[in-house]
Amino acid sequence: MIRVLFVCTGNTCRSPMAKAIFGKRSEELGMSVFFSSAALGFCDDTKVSSNAVTVCNEIGIDISFHKPRIIREYDIDVTKIFVVMTQDHALTLRSIGVPQNKIYVLGGGIPDPFGSDLVTYRRCRRAIEAAIDDFCEYLNNNYGDVIYGKDNRNSTDEL
Repeated sequence: MIRVLFVCTGNTCRSPMAKAIFGKRSEELGMSVFFSSAALGFCDDTKVSSNAVTVCNEIGIDISFHKPRIIREYDIDVTKIFVVMTQDHALTLRSIGVPQNKIYVLGGGIPDPFGSDLVTYRRCRRAIEAAIDDFCEYLNNNYGDVIYGKDNRNSTDEL
């Protein structure tokens, strides 16, 4: 099963939303994928952003249970694809030894809504939704034989 890690700066907005939206979409498509999310930078024991929770609830996705995690909690060697939110995130991953061919920049880049209003969070969520469809197509084109195997269910990796 392919392991996908959604990565952003603090793991309180974009990567939890992307992980949850991907989870819903990949299930609809019958993909078998192991996925989670993590922060590259600052990450404490706070909860996911309340605005992120609100805008995901608007599309029937509950991320209120999400607990931010930092990338060092994951074995980066077993992750097949790192889905980052910006080119800067990609550069940071490269600097810690992640090969370029394992990095996918979601939507060409998703601006950080942290600290913004609901309108900005909705704009971010819509950008993620559109980009997740493209990412699913990428997975289908490059790993279709793996993700549509016999075990047609997806799962999330909550340590």
